[in-house]
Amino acid sequence: MLIRKLFKFEGSHIVRDCTSERCSKSIHGHSYVVEIFLTSTGLDNGQMVVDFGLLKGTVKDFIDAFDHTHVSWVKESEEVKNFFQKHNKRWIELPCSPSAEMLSLMFFFVIDRIIKNTVFNNGEKFVSLYAVRVHETATGYAESSREDLESLWRWDLEDIIISQPIMDEWKDSYMWSRLIENDPFINPTINLKYNKNE
Repeated sequence: MLIRKLFKFEGSHIVRDCTSERCSKSIHGHSYVVEIFLTSTGLDNGQMVVDFGLLKGTVKDFIDAFDHTHVSWVKESEEVKNFFQKHNKRWIELPCSPSAEMLSLMFFFVIDRIIKNTVFNNGEKFVSLYAVRVHETATGYAESSREDLESLWRWDLEDIIISQPIMDEWKDSYMWSRLIENDPFINPTINLKYNKNE
Protein backbone atom coordinates (compact mmCIF):
# COMPACT_ATOMS: atom_id res chain seq x y z
CA MET A 1 0.00 0.00 0.00
CA LEU A 2 1.14 3.53 -0.82
CA ILE A 3 0.41 6.71 1.14
CA ARG A 4 1.30 10.33 0.43
CA LYS A 5 2.00 13.28 2.71
CA LEU A 6 2.31 16.85 1.39
CA PHE A 7 4.44 19.66 2.83
CA LYS A 8 4.89 23.29 1.70
CA PHE A 9 7.58 25.92 2.05
CA GLU A 10 8.75 29.21 0.50
CA GLY A 11 12.38 29.37 -0.53
CA SER A 12 14.92 30.95 -2.87
CA HIS A 13 17.84 29.75 -4.97
CA ILE A 14 19.89 30.34 -8.13
CA VAL A 15 20.25 27.42 -10.56
CA ARG A 16 23.66 28.03 -12.13
CA ASP A 17 24.43 26.69 -15.62
CA CYS A 18 20.79 26.08 -16.57
CA THR A 19 19.48 27.28 -19.94
CA SER A 20 17.17 30.01 -18.67
CA GLU A 21 19.04 33.24 -17.92
CA ARG A 22 16.42 34.26 -15.38
CA CYS A 23 17.03 31.11 -13.35
CA SER A 24 20.79 30.89 -13.81
CA LYS A 25 21.72 34.52 -13.20
CA SER A 26 19.09 35.78 -10.75
CA ILE A 27 18.08 34.98 -7.21
CA HIS A 28 14.46 33.88 -7.34
CA GLY A 29 11.95 32.09 -5.16
CA HIS A 30 9.27 29.44 -5.34
CA SER A 31 6.27 28.28 -3.37
CA TYR A 32 7.49 24.71 -3.07
CA VAL A 33 5.30 21.67 -2.53
CA VAL A 34 7.01 18.48 -1.39
CA GLU A 35 5.14 15.19 -1.56
CA ILE A 36 6.54 12.10 0.10
CA PHE A 37 5.23 8.64 -0.73
CA LEU A 38 5.60 5.81 1.78
CA THR A 39 4.94 2.13 1.43
CA SER A 40 4.95 -0.91 3.70
CA THR A 41 4.35 -4.63 3.64
CA GLY A 42 1.31 -4.35 5.90
CA LEU A 43 -0.62 -2.10 8.25
CA ASP A 44 0.12 -1.06 11.84
CA ASN A 45 -2.12 -1.54 14.88
CA GLY A 46 -4.20 1.48 13.81
CA GLN A 47 -4.60 -0.11 10.36
CA MET A 48 -2.36 2.51 8.75
CA VAL A 49 0.90 2.29 6.79
CA VAL A 50 2.22 4.88 9.25
CA ASP A 51 0.37 7.48 11.29
CA PHE A 52 0.66 10.84 9.50
CA GLY A 53 1.07 12.42 12.94
CA LEU A 54 4.50 10.78 13.21
CA LEU A 55 5.63 12.67 10.11
CA LYS A 56 5.00 15.99 11.90
CA GLY A 57 8.19 15.50 13.93
CA THR A 58 11.62 14.92 12.42
CA VAL A 59 10.49 14.74 8.77
CA LYS A 60 8.43 17.95 9.02
CA ASP A 61 11.22 19.76 10.88
CA PHE A 62 13.73 18.86 8.17
CA ILE A 63 11.50 19.99 5.29
CA ASP A 64 10.54 23.13 7.23
CA ALA A 65 14.26 23.97 7.44
CA PHE A 66 13.91 25.13 3.82
CA ASP A 67 11.09 27.59 4.56
CA HIS A 68 12.12 31.25 4.11
CA THR A 69 15.62 29.95 3.43
CA HIS A 70 18.12 30.62 0.67
CA VAL A 71 19.60 27.39 -0.67
CA SER A 72 22.91 27.56 -2.49
CA TRP A 73 25.30 25.18 -4.21
CA VAL A 74 28.70 24.69 -2.59
CA LYS A 75 30.22 25.74 -5.96
CA GLU A 76 28.58 29.17 -5.71
CA SER A 77 31.04 32.08 -5.52
CA GLU A 78 32.36 32.90 -2.06
CA GLU A 79 31.11 36.46 -2.52
CA VAL A 80 27.50 35.30 -2.97
CA LYS A 81 27.67 32.67 -0.21
CA ASN A 82 29.22 35.17 2.22
CA PHE A 83 26.51 37.73 1.42
CA PHE A 84 23.70 35.31 2.25
CA GLN A 85 25.40 33.93 5.32
CA LYS A 86 26.06 37.45 6.62
CA HIS A 87 22.60 38.89 5.96
CA ASN A 88 20.32 35.87 6.45
CA LYS A 89 19.84 33.69 9.48
CA ARG A 90 18.27 30.96 7.36
CA TRP A 91 20.56 29.44 4.73
CA ILE A 92 21.46 25.95 3.56
CA GLU A 93 24.42 24.94 1.43
CA LEU A 94 24.08 21.81 -0.69
CA PRO A 95 26.78 19.72 -2.40
CA CYS A 96 24.65 19.86 -5.57
CA SER A 97 22.72 22.44 -7.56
CA PRO A 98 19.44 23.39 -5.84
CA SER A 99 17.34 22.45 -8.89
CA ALA A 100 14.00 20.73 -8.33
CA GLU A 101 15.58 17.48 -9.50
CA MET A 102 18.42 17.62 -7.00
CA LEU A 103 16.16 18.85 -4.21
CA SER A 104 13.93 15.81 -4.73
CA LEU A 105 16.99 13.53 -4.55
CA MET A 106 18.32 15.32 -1.47
CA PHE A 107 14.94 15.09 0.29
CA PHE A 108 14.74 11.40 -0.67
CA PHE A 109 18.22 10.78 0.73
CA VAL A 110 17.62 12.54 4.05
CA ILE A 111 14.03 11.35 4.66
CA ASP A 112 15.09 7.79 3.81
CA ARG A 113 17.82 8.06 6.46
CA ILE A 114 15.32 9.43 8.98
CA ILE A 115 12.92 6.54 8.36
CA LYS A 116 15.69 3.94 8.53
CA ASN A 117 16.87 5.55 11.78
CA THR A 118 13.39 5.49 13.38
CA VAL A 119 12.26 2.83 15.84
CA PHE A 120 8.57 2.22 15.08
CA ASN A 121 6.54 1.02 18.07
CA ASN A 122 3.00 0.45 16.83
CA GLY A 123 3.28 -2.65 14.67
CA GLU A 124 4.42 -0.86 11.50
CA LYS A 125 5.48 -3.33 8.79
CA PHE A 126 8.76 -2.36 7.12
CA VAL A 127 7.87 1.25 6.32
CA SER A 128 9.98 2.59 3.45
CA LEU A 129 10.21 5.68 1.29
CA TYR A 130 8.89 5.06 -2.22
CA ALA A 131 9.26 8.46 -3.93
CA VAL A 132 9.68 12.18 -3.32
CA ARG A 133 8.10 14.80 -5.57
CA VAL A 134 9.20 18.46 -5.46
CA HIS A 135 7.00 21.08 -7.17
CA GLU A 136 8.58 24.46 -7.88
CA THR A 137 5.44 25.69 -9.64
CA ALA A 138 1.86 24.54 -10.16
CA THR A 139 2.81 23.21 -13.60
CA GLY A 140 6.07 21.39 -12.99
CA TYR A 141 7.70 18.97 -10.58
CA ALA A 142 10.63 16.58 -10.27
CA GLU A 143 10.18 13.13 -8.76
CA SER A 144 12.91 10.84 -7.47
CA SER A 145 12.94 7.17 -6.57
CA ARG A 146 15.38 4.82 -4.88
CA GLU A 147 16.79 3.90 -8.29
CA ASP A 148 17.50 7.59 -8.98
CA LEU A 149 19.11 7.97 -5.58
CA GLU A 150 21.44 5.04 -6.21
CA SER A 151 22.50 6.29 -9.64
CA LEU A 152 22.60 10.09 -9.13
CA TRP A 153 23.29 10.90 -5.44
CA ARG A 154 26.92 10.64 -4.31
CA TRP A 155 27.12 12.72 -1.13
CA ASP A 156 26.51 12.20 2.58
CA LEU A 157 24.73 14.06 5.39
CA GLU A 158 27.89 15.94 6.37
CA ASP A 159 27.90 17.54 2.90
CA ILE A 160 24.63 19.36 3.64
CA ILE A 161 25.33 22.49 5.71
CA ILE A 162 22.40 23.94 7.68
CA SER A 163 22.67 27.26 9.49
CA GLN A 164 22.52 27.09 13.28
CA PRO A 165 19.43 29.35 13.62
CA ILE A 166 17.45 26.81 11.57
CA MET A 167 18.54 23.94 13.80
CA ASP A 168 17.78 25.98 16.92
CA GLU A 169 14.11 26.10 15.85
CA TRP A 170 13.75 22.31 15.60
CA LYS A 171 11.94 20.39 18.35
CA ASP A 172 15.24 18.52 18.74
CA SER A 173 18.03 21.00 18.02
CA TYR A 174 20.48 18.06 17.89
CA MET A 175 18.46 16.20 15.25
CA TRP A 176 21.04 16.69 12.49
CA SER A 177 24.01 15.49 14.55
CA ARG A 178 21.89 12.60 15.86
CA LEU A 179 21.05 11.59 12.31
CA ILE A 180 24.70 11.78 11.25
CA GLU A 181 25.68 9.62 14.25
CA ASN A 182 22.81 7.13 13.66
CA ASP A 183 21.34 7.87 17.07
CA PRO A 184 17.83 6.37 16.68
CA PHE A 185 14.60 8.36 16.83
CA ILE A 186 12.19 6.46 19.09
CA ASN A 187 8.47 6.65 18.30
CA PRO A 188 6.01 6.42 21.21
CA THR A 189 4.79 3.05 22.42
CA ILE A 190 1.02 2.64 22.17
CA ASN A 191 -1.08 1.12 24.94
CA LEU A 192 -3.27 -1.09 22.76
CA LYS A 193 -6.95 -1.09 23.63
CA TYR A 194 -8.57 -2.84 20.67
CA ASN A 195 -5.83 -5.01 19.17
CA LYS A 196 -4.93 -6.98 22.26
CA ASN A 197 -4.41 -10.71 21.75
CA GLU A 198 -6.96 -11.92 24.29
